[in-house]
Amino acid sequence: MVNVKMKTTVKLRASAECPSHSLSDIAIRDLLFHIDEPVERGGSNKGPTPTDTALAALIGCTNVIGHKCAEKLGVDIGHLSISAACDFDRRGVTLQEEVDVPFEKIVLTVEADGTAANEDLERVSTEVAKYCPLSKLFRQAGTEIQEIWRRKEN
Repeated sequence: MVNVKMKTTVKLRASAECPSHSLSDIAIRDLLFHIDEPVERGGSNKGPTPTDTALAALIGCTNVIGHKCAEKLGVDIGHLSISAACDFDRRGVTLQEEVDVPFEKIVLTVEADGTAANEDLERVSTEVAKYCPLSKLFRQAGTEIQEIWRRKEN
């Protein structure tokens, strides 16, 4: 049997064509998607804004890392429903003034429909905070993240 050493660092790549001041047609791997501004801000509303995309990335990462951590801990989280509410300081994006922490606070609510007890979900939450790269990115930038993990009510 051959031991294969996994790379610890990989190169992530993305590219975009930007046909207007607000629209970015993003290519990642074999996927194409849009990042855009809403019509009221001069965009064509073909996709989420850059800041919406960052918040969505946190949700997606929480889902992926949450399931990995739950499996490692032997905790049945089932399927997750995740919502995020963010206090966002718009002064920077409106060019009023530089803002050190534009994503001030994010409340991340994670509801699991598996058999895990709330105490087990708390253990998963603690592990996710250690390993989720998007959570770490936000926290290290100064964003307060409040995570609420609980069993989904039927």
